[in-house]
Amino acid sequence: MDKKLIIKGAPLPNIPWEDRPEGSNAPLWRYSKNPIIGRYETPTSNSIFNSAVVPFKDGFAGVFRVDDTNRRMRLHVGFSKDALHWDIRPDKIEFDCEDKEVGEWVYGYDPRVALIDGKYYVTWCNGYYGPTIGIAWTTDFETFHQVENAFLPFNRNGVLFPRKINGRFAMLSRPSDNGHTPFGDIFYSESPDLEFWGRHRHVMSPAPFEVSAWQCMKIGAGPVPIETSEGWLLIYHGVLRSASGYVYAFGSAILDLDEPWKVKARSGAYLISPHEIYECVGDVPNVTFPCASLHDPETGKIAVYYGCADSVTGVAFGYIQDILDFTYRTNIL
Repeated sequence: MDKKLIIKGAPLPNIPWEDRPEGSNAPLWRYSKNPIIGRYETPTSNSIFNSAVVPFKDGFAGVFRVDDTNRRMRLHVGFSKDALHWDIRPDKIEFDCEDKEVGEWVYGYDPRVALIDGKYYVTWCNGYYGPTIGIAWTTDFETFHQVENAFLPFNRNGVLFPRKINGRFAMLSRPSDNGHTPFGDIFYSESPDLEFWGRHRHVMSPAPFEVSAWQCMKIGAGPVPIETSEGWLLIYHGVLRSASGYVYAFGSAILDLDEPWKVKARSGAYLISPHEIYECVGDVPNVTFPCASLHDPETGKIAVYYGCADSVTGVAFGYIQDILDFTYRTNIL
């Protein structure tokens, strides 16, 4: 790209960082001290993974998926000074909700957090007669106000854009079924008020096996998209059904700024796939599942947080320019 890349977002000079390993030309590289969050960070945790972090005050805050030793899926708050060492609260989030039916807790997992107009919006897979997309907001990570579920069951991977589009909230999601969905496309939806959702548009389907096998079974949006002058940078996961079970990897796509259901480029190669022992061995083997990223617009640095083997949490580093170049270079559209 000849013109200077513009990356939107607040400056983040304290972004966690580790330089690219010598001899590597990968657009993303793993932190050498992964996993950054182990299984047993709370007194009753079985696993902590597929979680979301954001800059907050002079440090960082996050909403974490914590499965307890009853194997109940719950959401917990955590705080950090450096976004690498985390203090995760032992008790699950108790959501405030005016409607008792909506607010009745069944389960919650795989949260994302987006800062929009001064509020931190949390989306997660919420149990309501099956999996759907729960939504809540907070300003202090102490009190969480739950609003209406976004969609009918069944749905997963609800990811808000970090600003309104066409004057409305915008979300990516992946309609599914009530089980371990063996299919899945990414869709786009808009809402004027976080209560009524419409203008549903198809974004992407799984790729043909012969074209890009790592994403041939199902796909789903990952971290909150990053706005750049090239378009929205979307990091998303894809699934391959292998001889030994599902394999979760993640790649990248570039979406049109004004009409994000239009895909400008999509990587045929993956950015990260399960290779390390902590990604290959755990409660669910062979999983790398991204749910959050931090980025600094000035330097173009990005840190991507991802769940590993449904057990622990890792982070990978890179440069947004390199990921965009990678997406164009391996584009399968």
